[in-house]
Amino acid sequence: MKYTGAGSAEPRSAHPGDVGRRVARHRQLLGLSRQDLADRAGMAPGYVEYVETSAEAVDTVTLTRLAAALGTSARELLGGRADAPPGRAPSAAHPVLEELPEEECWARLAPGGIGRVALSTDSGPVVLPVNYRIHDGAVVYRTGVGSTPASAAGNRVAFEVDHIDEALRTGWSILVSGTAVRVDDQVAVEQLTRQGDPDPWAGGERDVWIAIAPSAVTGRTISIPPAAPPEDGPGHSGA
Repeated sequence: MKYTGAGSAEPRSAHPGDVGRRVARHRQLLGLSRQDLADRAGMAPGYVEYVETSAEAVDTVTLTRLAAALGTSARELLGGRADAPPGRAPSAAHPVLEELPEEECWARLAPGGIGRVALSTDSGPVVLPVNYRIHDGAVVYRTGVGSTPASAAGNRVAFEVDHIDEALRTGWSILVSGTAVRVDDQVAVEQLTRQGDPDPWAGGERDVWIAIAPSAVTGRTISIPPAAPPEDGPGHSGA
């Protein structure tokens, strides 16, 4: 009996983000049609098409079946390996390295999150993760009095944000170069504090606001050319 993905005894759902395109990419790399994958996973081909093109959430039973049929793991299809450094997988065939225009760099920085600030100290250069946000065209983060990130004030620094898709061997990185300054204007500090973003994961008293005024913003992306879907033979329409 074909599994449709409906009525599963497992009610919990994984929220996979780009799991559909990872499933499609793994399938294409194996030279499988949707019908082939459906046969391997015991699913209806129409449901495989739905997962690849439309699904926003896939239940864990479906995810496990697809991973087994593709010879990979559910974790891989979800785009991560817990507790392992990223980028251990071999490179994809024919990767394409491209420069990102500055406006695209800012668009990717805009949501905020975690980045890395690189600065010089008396002990040598260091790179430290910080929670950041974009405010008035600058990268802003909070830190503690006397901390290493606070010592960036008044110095040239670099700030980097990246994203790696382990399953597809793709990713991007953005580098902001500029001068770090301590935000001392009380009105600005009160405004930033009211907004409460970023909220440092490390916790504790972090009342020093540092802004990096950019002098240069550059970015690069690694992508892979879209693979042509395999020809579906008779009886393998994928519909």
